Amino acid sequence: MQTNFSLAQLADPEIKVAEKILRSCVHCGFCTATCPTYVLLGDELDSPRGRIYLIKDMLEKDKPANEEVTLHIDRCLSCLACMTTCPSGVDYMHLVDHARAHIEATYKRPLADRLMRSLVANILPYPKRFRAAIAAAFFARPFAFVFERIPGLRRLAPMLKLAPYRLVPRSPTERGSNFAPRGDRRGRVALLRGCAQSVLDPGINDAAIRLLTRSGIEVVMPPAAGCCGALTHHMGRNDESHAQAKQIIDAWIAEIDGEGLDAILVTTSGCGTTVKDYGFMLRLDPDYADKAARVSAVAKDISEYLETLDLGTPAAPSGLSVAYHSACSLQHGQQVRPAPKTLLARAGFRVSEPAEGHLCCGSAGTYNILQPDISVRLRDRKAANIEATGAAIVAAGNIGCITQIAGATQLPVVHTVELLDWAYGGPKPEKIPA
Repeated sequence: MQTNFSLAQLADPEIKVAEKILRSCVHCGFCTATCPTYVLLGDELDSPRGRIYLIKDMLEKDKPANEEVTLHIDRCLSCLACMTTCPSGVDYMHLVDHARAHIEATYKRPLADRLMRSLVANILPYPKRFRAAIAAAFFARPFAFVFERIPGLRRLAPMLKLAPYRLVPRSPTERGSNFAPRGDRRGRVALLRGCAQSVLDPGINDAAIRLLTRSGIEVVMPPAAGCCGALTHHMGRNDESHAQAKQIIDAWIAEIDGEGLDAILVTTSGCGTTVKDYGFMLRLDPDYADKAARVSAVAKDISEYLETLDLGTPAAPSGLSVAYHSACSLQHGQQVRPAPKTLLARAGFRVSEPAEGHLCCGSAGTYNILQPDISVRLRDRKAANIEATGAAIVAAGNIGCITQIAGATQLPVVHTVELLDWAYGGPKPEKIPA
């Protein structure tokens, strides 16, 4: 793609990166076939190619974002299926992230939109606030249908519908600590505690800790290593996301420079994609560029690390059918595909993959809150494809996907690591009926 940036514009390192990405696009349109919003809406501007044209025009002309650009960029799930499909290697992830930051800096959203986004950014990344919000949602949920009819409150209805019906009891691991291995120590890793997942389903990290420590791995969860910054980063709120990233980087670097770490493990693939990108996110920060790159270099999805271990002989449950949902952030963002399926098969499960596995389930971080109509359509499509496999259980590697899919199916939806923990001697996941 031909670009026409001035030398003065290209002096900005962010614009220089964006210009390089834009020039790599050859207009082929392969991305439209795998873009969820284009598949649903059929609008060229809701395809990666269309959004690239909008971003190019906005940045080249140094214009503030307008309503049209904001609408179509907001509709992007950042599922990154387009990057898997693209034959030219267009780095769409960094381009759309730049566009979101530009929108945040130059466009004044309608008041209701600003309030909603502020609410999300100031609650979800903070476990105590999020837990309080879920408790409040329990009492407000019966009035969701009323909120839908009131213009000023309409945006709250999808959030209420997504809130769990009960608060999950706090886990002893929530505050972070060190977990000693059983027997001789074979390795030492840090595990991301996270924010939303630690409230919605702390049992996921509990299962990971049990599985790792049984395998001789010491697990470290520094108390200061909370939110990774992914949620605010994808909302274009770079100051907030970078501050959150720096806090967690400092906590992990202290461990790397102390007793050392073989890896930093993440059980939420949406967070994992961001942590692996810290080196790029903070490349211009003289105080954090090197530290961020060091963290990104050792970050792994839990499945990547488990695949390198000898987990022993599975005890149960041989032959149980599992539909594996590959989260977009894992298959497209991190390019991790066979590992989770291989692990499940080794553990004795019969693994099937639903049709249209490349299409997003509609969760996408905060997307199911901020774009509920499109999100629900994608969720229902995904659930129908999963149920068509005839599987008894659904496995996924991302809490957003787990919560989203569970809203449209009666099948138990659990994290891959919970099934692996069960198979290798841990307790049966609570969501799976007797």
